[in-house]
Amino acid sequence: MKFAAEKYALLMAAALCAAALPAAEPANASSRFITLGTQGGPLASAGRSQPANALVVGGDLYLIDAGDGTVGQLAKAKLTLLPLRAVFLSHLHFDHVGGLSAVLGLRNQIDAPGIVTIYGPPGTRSMVDGLLTAMVPSADAGYGVQGEPWAAPGKHVRVVEIGDGDKVELKGLTITAAQNSHYSFAAGSDVDRRFKSLSLRFDLPGRKLLYTGDTGPSPAVERLAKGADLLVAEMIDVEQTLQDVTRTRPDLSADQRQELVAHLSQHHLSPLQVGELAARAEAKALVITHLVPGRMEAAEQARYMNDIRLSFQGPVTIATDLGEY
Repeated sequence: MKFAAEKYALLMAAALCAAALPAAEPANASSRFITLGTQGGPLASAGRSQPANALVVGGDLYLIDAGDGTVGQLAKAKLTLLPLRAVFLSHLHFDHVGGLSAVLGLRNQIDAPGIVTIYGPPGTRSMVDGLLTAMVPSADAGYGVQGEPWAAPGKHVRVVEIGDGDKVELKGLTITAAQNSHYSFAAGSDVDRRFKSLSLRFDLPGRKLLYTGDTGPSPAVERLAKGADLLVAEMIDVEQTLQDVTRTRPDLSADQRQELVAHLSQHHLSPLQVGELAARAEAKALVITHLVPGRMEAAEQARYMNDIRLSFQGPVTIATDLGEY
């Protein structure tokens, strides 16, 4: 059909023009790691986007988590969805996956070529199936021309669920997963089988990168991070977070507050624990992301750095959105 051909040509021309935007100066000759979003937790921030990262290797793009705002942050980083090859999800909390719908939906709308594989813990397939189902009305309507829907939403999407110890080989990359301590379900229980939180190691040409995702102290993560050239770790300030939550929810009961304290202190890393992890892993450099709370006054930053320096003496960066490493 003439309209369909013209529509496709127009879409591809627009996409290629976007792809031709000047790229940011690479921090590494063989790969670029970009912190698209660095705000952890369910509260939105005007200054930081939700957790998402871009790994660029050669001409290929990989997403590592995809929180709300991922597509817009990619645009700010001068990246498009066309070279996206895979998405890696550390776990399925909404702050880490809220932007995945836009990633898949907009790729469908521009009929981006190639298959995107989504790697994630148990439950990923069910979640993605739900997102694809939600895309059907838009795809069926297309651009509003009779008999010209967009491609079926699942046509270019594949899901692979991974777990502790699993490895993925992709075009010279090796990705290894380890179950971490962000969840503390009883071993062997139904919920333990159904839900996992993963840390991910990326062995790239020229360097080794470890992304903790959300985790508390974990010997498994320490082992996975051993010798990493770049350790990308989450971090939380428990007291500041408690103050924020109390202001938002002054009606919290004593039991609810106790449960929150247990979660924040057992399932996340304090600045002191981040430094200990980096030191035990013998990491070459440390980048801190998934900041909770996300504000970063000079006095707070100095306090965090002092705690980290008690254990780790290597280079430390507290990440900002669109930082490149």
